[in-house]
Amino acid sequence: WGLYEIQPHPSTSLSFFGPSGTGKTMAAEAVAEKLGKKILKVSYADVESKYHGEGPKMVKAIFLAAKNNDAVLFFDEADSLLSKRLTSVNQGSEQAINSMRSQLLICLEEFRGIVIFATNLVVNYDQAFLTRLISVEFKNPDKETRENIWNVHIRPANDGKEHQLNIPLSSDVDISELAEKYEFVGREIRNAVVSACVSVALEKRDTVCQSDFIKACEKIVEEKKAVAAAKDHTKATENFLAKAIKNKLDNENKQTTKEIKPEE
Repeated sequence: WGLYEIQPHPSTSLSFFGPSGTGKTMAAEAVAEKLGKKILKVSYADVESKYHGEGPKMVKAIFLAAKNNDAVLFFDEADSLLSKRLTSVNQGSEQAINSMRSQLLICLEEFRGIVIFATNLVVNYDQAFLTRLISVEFKNPDKETRENIWNVHIRPANDGKEHQLNIPLSSDVDISELAEKYEFVGREIRNAVVSACVSVALEKRDTVCQSDFIKACEKIVEEKKAVAAAKDHTKATENFLAKAIKNKLDNENKQTTKEIKPEE
């Protein structure tokens, strides 16, 4: 239908956004696997540079590498890359960041492959990037999905392939109860399974019971509560340093005052 006339450089640029642990990176790997392509993973640290001109060069090199290897290009924690461009630019490092983001826009327009960006903070994206991306939201799993995730983490898939997963499960293991009681994302479910298995192995028991999974889940719940209630200790450190510096200056001033002799 001659769509090349209105889009000379067709590409598929995707934005995977949603809470942490919901499978954004796994989905990117699955896309590459389904297409029989390699996946080239990139982080902000791979392209960041305070020197003007270096960031754009790195961006161009990354897209060229993806093209030459026919790879799916995957940017993790992409909000650092795609965040709003700086409008009040006073330093060379800020100019470098803007130049890098502008080059990224150009590369997205010209690249004929698949690019996937993943983030927990899609609200930080620059509108110029959002209009160039197909956004896909990753939500927290519902109970049915949580059951499926539990099952694939404790039992080998029935797909005719050979699997190494072979957890010795007790007959009392109730996946439905775990999925109902704990509203976990995929990563937390995986962590709970690994934690339960490690505990059983350390105790030199032969089977993993329902109580082992519950214990592992409760540990994750307690950790989440502790993190949510954690205080900002950086301010306390800043106050401590400020007081220490002030005390040192006061002592130095007192010492200087003592050394000054009044004129006769």
